[in-house]
Amino acid sequence: MGKNRLEAFSDGVLAIIITIMVLELKVPHGETPDALLPLLPAFLSYVLSFVYIGIYWNNHHHMLHVATRVSGPMLWANLHLLFWLSLFPFATGWMGENHFAAMPSALYGLVLLMAAIAYWLLEQTIIASEGPASVLKRAVGRDWKGKLSPVLYAIAIAATFRVPWVAQAIYVLVAIVWLVPDPRIERTLHREKV
Repeated sequence: MGKNRLEAFSDGVLAIIITIMVLELKVPHGETPDALLPLLPAFLSYVLSFVYIGIYWNNHHHMLHVATRVSGPMLWANLHLLFWLSLFPFATGWMGENHFAAMPSALYGLVLLMAAIAYWLLEQTIIASEGPASVLKRAVGRDWKGKLSPVLYAIAIAATFRVPWVAQAIYVLVAIVWLVPDPRIERTLHREKV
């Protein structure tokens, strides 16, 4: 199977996830700016999740770009990732509707943690399929972001029950770390062509 089909399927699932999340935002009852205030937690959780889905989409695209083939284990690892990402609308909605309360925030963190693990598994499956000299293996190197993120998510999950704002700050911090452009794959590809 060509990687284009896998990428197209994944793109479609991610587009649906974003659509479901935005449809969860309720229209305010009222015409003044004050009518928007009760919706602020739901909107902020949507923005955070939108950024995370965008990060996964971008990195998934780059990762598949360097893959030369698709194997059966890669298909299953990709579905595993999509499963955890498909829980974003539920976790986002529950956290936003309950104004970042402890249990919904912990579940949100758990979904982030499991998605990060699933992404790492997909990355490792591609590397195993491509071999130890693969472009992806050279590009990710020690992958400090990929190793640090799950640790931070676990800390945030624990923090939700003691200091809830710390958990939210960690979720935002990890998103910011991943938003910073990461040219590892492009840089590796450029060196290959030179």
